[in-house]
Order: sequence, then structure tokens, then C-alpha cells
Amino acid sequence: MPKAIVFDIGGVLIGLNMSGCIEAFRTGLGFERITQLLDPYHQKGIYGELEGGRLSEQHFKELVIAESRPGTTPEDVDKAMSKLLIPVMDPRTVKAVNDLKGKYPLYLLSNNNPISMRHCLKVLRDNGIDPETTFKDQFISSDLKLMKPSPEFYTYVIQRIGLPPQEILFIDDNKANVDGARAVGLDARLYNPGTDLGLLLSDC
Repeated sequence: MPKAIVFDIGGVLIGLNMSGCIEAFRTGLGFERITQLLDPYHQKGIYGELEGGRLSEQHFKELVIAESRPGTTPEDVDKAMSKLLIPVMDPRTVKAVNDLKGKYPLYLLSNNNPISMRHCLKVLRDNGIDPETTFKDQFISSDLKLMKPSPEFYTYVIQRIGLPPQEILFIDDNKANVDGARAVGLDARLYNPGTDLGLLLSDC
């Protein structure tokens, strides 16, 4: 039985719409290179640098605008990035998280960036999960300049939570991230997007 549960965000709590995001960048902004940058698990190029904390939000937007249709604004970039997230969460996921928050300290652990995180938190709130009261802490790659599945990221999380790794349950939809977590002793489980998260956590 775990004593804390850590969730990935995109692909676990919130569904991803890769094609919708690509379409928003290509058709809406005229930014064709998005197909080379966007990946379900590990973003590449300037997108990856943003998530790794090596590129600021402002600089990222400036680089995108420089390759986009004339007249594109920072707000347009923000809106295009929001299309990566499916705004309506699976009700089973919402129920599972809300059922667990009174039983365990819950945490977020995500390869993510400031722009997307704002949208993630809004989606959670809009679907009945209050991030401030539900999650004890958030471990975000762009803030910490650490990326899953590096052992340094998981070790940092373990130290911050303050429990033995085997007492921390981590849920992710990427096998490489799950394998990396297990390598440092975390109790990690692979989630298959679209399935019932509650069933995966039925023993908790």
C-alpha cells in the first residue's frame, strides 16, 4: 500500500490532442515546423528547450512568431498550445483523483512548460479538481530544469516527498518514464490512455 501517489499530467489526468495542436500551429499560425517539435512524450527542438527550462516562455514565443504568418501574436501561440489538451476530462479520472485526495498526499510530476501548465491547471479546475487543495506539490520540468526519465528528476522528487521510494506510487503513460522510475526504486505503474484510472488504482 503506497503512502503517496504521484501523477503525470498529459496522457494520464488530461487527454492529449496531438493532431489538433499541430493543426492549430500549421493552419492557424502558419508555423509548419511544429511537426518536427511535437511528440507525445518528449518534445524536441525549441519546444523541448522550453520544457527543459533552457528557453524562456517569451523567447519561445518570439522564435515561433518569427517563423509564423505575419501578424501572429504571443496570444496566438498560447492559444495554439492550448489545443494540445482535451478540455473535457474522463469523469472516471476526476472521480478517482477526488476519491484519493482524502486518503493520500497527491503530487504532479510532468515534463511540461509554463504555457501548457497554465492550461493544464485550468482544465483540472474546469473539471472539478482544485489543484491547490488536491495536490501537495507539483514537480515540473521547466521549473526544475530536470526531465523524465532522468534518475536525477525522480531522486529529487523522492527527497522532496520525504518517503522511501517503494512507498511512493507513480503513474505515467510512457514506458520509458515508468522504467526510469522503477530503476530508482519507485513503485511505478503504466497507464494506458483512455482506460479507467480508477481500476489501475483499485488497490489503493
